[in-house]
Amino acid sequence: MSPRKAPALHGTDLSLREHLVATAERLIAERGTTGLTVRAIAREAGVADGVLYNHFADKEELLALAVRAHVRTVGRGMGALPSPGHGSVRENLRAHVLYGIAFHKAVLPAFAGLIDRPKVLDAFAAGGVPGEDWRDRLRGYLQGEVELGRLAADARVDAAVAMIVGVCHETVLTGLLYGSSDSQEVTVEFVDDLVGVVLDGVGGARA
Repeated sequence: MSPRKAPALHGTDLSLREHLVATAERLIAERGTTGLTVRAIAREAGVADGVLYNHFADKEELLALAVRAHVRTVGRGMGALPSPGHGSVRENLRAHVLYGIAFHKAVLPAFAGLIDRPKVLDAFAAGGVPGEDWRDRLRGYLQGEVELGRLAADARVDAAVAMIVGVCHETVLTGLLYGSSDSQEVTVEFVDDLVGVVLDGVGGARA
């Protein structure tokens, strides 16, 4: 005879651990992580507070798993990125930049309540799969174009990645820190300028 399912799991195929992660993920997507407590997660999940500690080492582990799940859900919903060798490098890189900005707009608010919780951030980083993060995919794209000869063999891939990721962070974080929605609006001209600097250099330099 199979064990009885907890009442909170009726109508689902999830384990209680999966249900708790899914509940925390949904709360993070709706409210962010600021002020999110074990009690709030347990209440939303329909279980007693102490049940969480039967399935996770601590609340930091649960939060890290939920944030990672949120990031993956956002990524899956944003569609595919261009692959090396298809289309033009300029248009492909433009698509990567727009993707990166939209992705950061969707996920960075979830980290706002974790700035002073390094244990959660460390567990989040440890829970990733190599190559799955957008930064890694951007680097892989550029390196793929180098290998195909569509970018120079001595292209500074890591510097280009740092520049693009930095712009995405700055664009979104400025709005979060200063409460300005205007700073999060990115124009077509700005994206084109960024791609141009990455591919062609800043230009105009004089000795």
